[in-house]
Amino acid sequence: MASPRERMVVSAALLIRERGAHRTAIADVLEHSGAPRGSAYHYFPGGRTQLLCEAVDYAADYVARRIADAADGVALLDGLVGFYRDQLTSTEFRAGCPVVAVSVEAGDPAKPQETEPVIERAAAAFRRWTELIAQRLAADGVDADRAGELAALITSSIEGAIVVARATRDTAPLDVVHHQLRALLRGAKPKGRNRR
Repeated sequence: MASPRERMVVSAALLIRERGAHRTAIADVLEHSGAPRGSAYHYFPGGRTQLLCEAVDYAADYVARRIADAADGVALLDGLVGFYRDQLTSTEFRAGCPVVAVSVEAGDPAKPQETEPVIERAAAAFRRWTELIAQRLAADGVDADRAGELAALITSSIEGAIVVARATRDTAPLDVVHHQLRALLRGAKPKGRNRR
């Protein structure tokens, strides 16, 4: 069973993906997680900023594991798109990616110490995912430079499609991105490799 601290981090990530960071208060996280009221500052002495950073790290780790577990690049793509499609439809398009949610919020320019650490964590998550995808594609036999470009395209395209799908309340943008990226990945594999 997860500790109150772990439940709070997961709850924060889940709430951020639906509400964004600005609208995710510690009181909401406590209620969602069922953690004791006095536990927030015990577990997160750095306050809300620390909690948000750890929620972004949790989301980053979760997606990184999905990427690392993929058998090949096409399976990786299919798995990520399927996961996000399920999240969108099961929440009536409320849930997107918590890393994107914190990335698009400009924050309070008068309090950069509260927002900059969270944005830095989001940037690190995107870099990590892109590097893992590039490694997977290179392991499939894609040239290293091409793998890096495709990985950046995959990360950016999926995340952008999630944003558009949420706004339009339609999975069509994600489906189009999936179809087009799948075709690119099949074309990027060296001849003689198994094509799925």
